[in-house]
Amino acid sequence: MKKPNRNSLIEILSLMGIIVALYLLEGFFPFRIDLTEEKRYSLHPATIQLLSELEEPIEVEILLTGNLPGGMRRFQKSIEETLHTFDAYSPFKIDYYYQDPLQLGEEEQQEYIYTLADYGINPTNLFASQNGGQSSRMIFPGIVLRSEEFETGTLLLKGDRGMSPEGILNLSIENLEFEISNAIKKLITGQKPAIGMIINHGEMAEDEGFGLVEALVEDYEVYKIPMEQAETVEDLLVFEALIIAGPKKEYMDREKYLLDQYLMNGGNLLFFIDQLAVDLKAAGGEGTVAMPFDTGLDELLFRYGIRINRDFIQDLNFGYHPVAAGEFGNQSQIVPLPWPFYVLAGRMADHPITKGLDQLQFKFVSSLDTIKADGVIKTPLVFSSDYTRKSDAPVRIAFEDMSMEPDVERFQLQNLPLVYLLEGNFTSYYKNRFLPEGFSKSSFLESGEQGRVLVAGDGDLIKSNRNMTSGDPLPLGEDPFVEGLMANRTFIKNAINYMMDPEGIISSRTKQYKIRPLDQMKIKGQRTFWYLVNIGFPVGLIIIIGSVKVYWRKKKFEK
Repeated sequence: MKKPNRNSLIEILSLMGIIVALYLLEGFFPFRIDLTEEKRYSLHPATIQLLSELEEPIEVEILLTGNLPGGMRRFQKSIEETLHTFDAYSPFKIDYYYQDPLQLGEEEQQEYIYTLADYGINPTNLFASQNGGQSSRMIFPGIVLRSEEFETGTLLLKGDRGMSPEGILNLSIENLEFEISNAIKKLITGQKPAIGMIINHGEMAEDEGFGLVEALVEDYEVYKIPMEQAETVEDLLVFEALIIAGPKKEYMDREKYLLDQYLMNGGNLLFFIDQLAVDLKAAGGEGTVAMPFDTGLDELLFRYGIRINRDFIQDLNFGYHPVAAGEFGNQSQIVPLPWPFYVLAGRMADHPITKGLDQLQFKFVSSLDTIKADGVIKTPLVFSSDYTRKSDAPVRIAFEDMSMEPDVERFQLQNLPLVYLLEGNFTSYYKNRFLPEGFSKSSFLESGEQGRVLVAGDGDLIKSNRNMTSGDPLPLGEDPFVEGLMANRTFIKNAINYMMDPEGIISSRTKQYKIRPLDQMKIKGQRTFWYLVNIGFPVGLIIIIGSVKVYWRKKKFEK
């Protein structure tokens, strides 16, 4: 009996030695194996690169706490798993803990909730069935990140208002890597990139640009650029992207040349162009007519592979415009009426810029056509609904038309592209042309490095609406007559983020997790069978193995 016991002891010690050796080996050569189909526990290379730049530990405060229903518990667990994965790739520790803002003292709670609002983390009412009834509680579906010196936060629960709760949760889980890595980037980035807004061509008034600046100023330094003061293309190359938003005056030849050469040098241009002029002050009574006008930019865009048509799109998925409807006492009565020229576009391409976005609000948007341009990839990003029509210039604009029910038979077009992204090696508009006076052929580029151009036929896409009572500009995407916040703000941020670094952390937004729901009919029909397989079979197998072992030992020692 001594020999078998000695052998058993040797086997146990050998197994323990192997385990210890593997543990020590993993400490020197760490590795991770992700066996999930969608690589749930892997990070995008750009995220790994970002984490490698950390120079100190990070502390993460998870605000989603308490007794949560199943879907939100899955979301909470996914936040934990993502932070664990980040910690595994980070050279410094990423710790997390839970904090319920509603459990703080009254004064501290109020101040903290205001701080969270500055980070875009607003409370959400969570409804759940409990004890046969319906309960409601307030949650904060976001996180706060802290280094030794700085703090920032981000909202993690995001989705389209038309999506199901399960779809919103799944989309939010898919975007966790991007949202958390973007927050870390804000925390550790010292210098903000510079973005330029072209002015002095009748572009946005100061109040109209409030929402755009407010949306970008957290991540970028935003500058207004008078083109008449730019003397060389080097004056523009200090900016990561240039925004041309709703010009009303024609661009001079030298200004177009500077924009063209900026793109040829690898710059990023965002065009939000109105093709027809509309005077809404004249839209009362019999109405007015929208007529074309020339910004001088059509030739540039045509060479780059895109054309903004001289028309207006109308859509049955529309917004509202305020109209005076008489007086009550001495007060004018303002009534919001449906306006098919205000398009609410919720059909998005599966692209890092637009994936999972809510609706965008367009006002008097024109259609887009693509033209052959060698070396340029053209990607439509946003589309109209299934009930759309186009009206070529001149277009009648009259408030009295609001009182009439739209004729559905006239809305026969579907999914017209409203925004295009162009990427590639562009050819200069000035190739085989005379250069503007004052510019030399020696510095002229006929074709460009990798550049990007974003085009929308609407200058209002990135303009602020106004509060109807105070007249103050509203945040980008907020409309006093449409419930909820439009995604215009997120769209412009995603667009600039992608155009600056298409292979960066923005590309992690394409990650997809499959929802694998159980088949309820199979569950009902095969419940007993699977109970036996999962519960009865393991127990039965153990009993059989135990009985065989007892019988074998009995036979052995009887001899």
